[in-house]
Amino acid sequence: MPEGYNDFLRDLRERIEETQVRAAIALNTELVLLYWQIGRDILTRQQQQGWGAKVINRLATDLRGAFPEMKGFSPRNLKYMRAFAETYPDEQIVQEVLAQITWYHNIALLEFFARRGLKSTANS
Repeated sequence: MPEGYNDFLRDLRERIEETQVRAAIALNTELVLLYWQIGRDILTRQQQQGWGAKVINRLATDLRGAFPEMKGFSPRNLKYMRAFAETYPDEQIVQEVLAQITWYHNIALLEFFARRGLKSTANS
């Protein structure tokens, strides 16, 4: 190999890995924001238009049909999205703080607060 090849290869690998990490973080941020928006929209329609709980099951079926390659549109996850938006109604908090952690960890926080009846504490 030519002189400096191994250093060059190492540099390329580091840059590729760093880019992969940044891309994963950006994807996570966008998904958490999308899930919050979906939850907010479900919540709004249920409150303002009287949509019942069965709409979530229908949405899950239709979204999974439209996006079969994507995970995350189960009835259970849509209910988490709704609870997420209800617990954290301020989009700025979601963008600045909660979108920085994974969806799984946001669900864990929701369950923690729900088990302890601390919904009002979560909004503080």
